[in-house]
Amino acid sequence: MQLNEPIVRIRKGPPRLQDAVEPIPSTVPSHEMADIDEIGDALTMLAETGDPISMYAAGSRQAVLGRILSVDPELPHFVMELNERQTLAPGSVTFVAWLRNAKLQFRLTDKAWRSLPGKPALIPMTFPETCEVLNRRATERVETPLGGNFMASFVLNGAPYELPLYDFSVGGVGLRCAKRDARGLIKGRQLVDVRLDLGPDTVIVTDLEVRLTRSYRSFLLGEQLHVGCKYMNMLPETERAIAKLLIEMNAPQRRR
Repeated sequence: MQLNEPIVRIRKGPPRLQDAVEPIPSTVPSHEMADIDEIGDALTMLAETGDPISMYAAGSRQAVLGRILSVDPELPHFVMELNERQTLAPGSVTFVAWLRNAKLQFRLTDKAWRSLPGKPALIPMTFPETCEVLNRRATERVETPLGGNFMASFVLNGAPYELPLYDFSVGGVGLRCAKRDARGLIKGRQLVDVRLDLGPDTVIVTDLEVRLTRSYRSFLLGEQLHVGCKYMNMLPETERAIAKLLIEMNAPQRRR
């Protein structure tokens, strides 16, 4: 698949009322996603999974439900598929969805939400400039910054592995790799003496247990695998070092 090829998936049944997602309260701290590639990846993931999108017109608490039908990173735009007989009121609309273990929210405004010719349920939209992200994990996670040296190195069945870290917390880490590089990384697998490079000043060695694997598509890297791991036999001083690093990395976001 080319990067400029729209991603289209066959849909399951339409989202139901119980699938509606409440907006992020203004009093709850969240962080901002502003990188266009990250936003594109998030929208693409929602298109691939077909997860429900809740849309709230300004001043309304009644959700309009739908899904993202396709994403085109070149324009960049996406196509929203509304449930049958639902419409969007003109003006500002807040879009909310669950993305993996986080709530994703963004706003778009249009004086008249025009649908595709002959397809009233399909509305083309441009990418938002920013998105709000609210974590719902048991322990706060931080996505590793682009260009940073955040890696996990270990040996499994005699073969060396060196995989980038997608994110980390005081409870575990997320690894990222191409599917061809994930041989042996199955749920329940224990990884011994894993060296974690958490930036230029923090290196720890710990055991990990693979808890989940999930495939996704990146604009830049193509098909990727997210491998979620939990720490095992973590020493208290190591846990304190990770907690300290999380606070330091979150500080710039909280100052914005």
